Amino acid sequence: MTAASSGATATRPSRVIGYLFALGAGATWGTTGPLSTGLYNLMPATSIGFWRVLIGTIALAIWGGLFRRDLFRADRRGWLIVGLGGGAMVALFEIAYQFAIAGVGVAGAAALLYTAPVIVAVLARLILKEALTPTRIALAVLVMVGVALTVTGGSNAGAEAARMGVTAGVAGGLLSALSYALTSLMGRWAAPRYGVVKVLFLEAIGGVVLIWIALAIWGGGRTPTLPPSAAAWRGLLGLAAGSVIAANLLFFGAMKRIEAAPASVAATIEPVVGALLALLLFSQRLTAPGWLGLLMVVAGVATGYLLEGLRKQPEP
Repeated sequence: MTAASSGATATRPSRVIGYLFALGAGATWGTTGPLSTGLYNLMPATSIGFWRVLIGTIALAIWGGLFRRDLFRADRRGWLIVGLGGGAMVALFEIAYQFAIAGVGVAGAAALLYTAPVIVAVLARLILKEALTPTRIALAVLVMVGVALTVTGGSNAGAEAARMGVTAGVAGGLLSALSYALTSLMGRWAAPRYGVVKVLFLEAIGGVVLIWIALAIWGGGRTPTLPPSAAAWRGLLGLAAGSVIAANLLFFGAMKRIEAAPASVAATIEPVVGALLALLLFSQRLTAPGWLGLLMVVAGVATGYLLEGLRKQPEP
């Protein structure tokens, strides 16, 4: 056996584990919508995002205190750009995405969120002067058509849906996608300087503070609602443990073993898992055009990630 074939054989199990980690991350992120929907009859949607981020931040702080003290140290620019700017995007995302789930259902909210790569492509052209190729434009059109089919071909069964309405859901979905896109662009600058985990931690701290302020101002001076029961606490702990902690750990584990593009492709299983769980748990059904639209969204985003990965030359 040659040295080259021996190395290939040795890395194959690691790549398989990497793909499994990426699939696990996407599937775990897919539980966000169903778990949030289950909490709507227990507490306001606007408070769910606050407690989800706060619990995740506390967990990260405990981990940093035990294993990585430098997590708490950053320069002034890091606190301003990542903590304040990134925190504002986290706050906007957490509140807007809850409105999206409640207004257009789990599948519709996930489809709207997945317009983020389209927004990133446009903003990258305007801000970073990256090329907006015909392929990117075609994939953007595919994703947008898929989103329209998913939103119009689904149901929004849930305690909050009737009160919020589809308009609020669509607005929330687009705002969550915009905030996610802006966070991605900021991450391109911040992650090489501070590291991914520190960026997440600084964003989370800023997000918690700004969500609290936003709810105090626009909620009539009221602070976030305390979870009223053990069931509410279990749901929030599940949200934080899954979509905030476990999903990110799985995705980072995948990125250590496989390239970013295939990891992102595998993680696009998220909206499919969310739609299936919403169907099973809350009867949030999709029509045939709705399922077609969801598949178009997944296909468009996955193809975009894959082509971006193939476009880059592999490092030696």
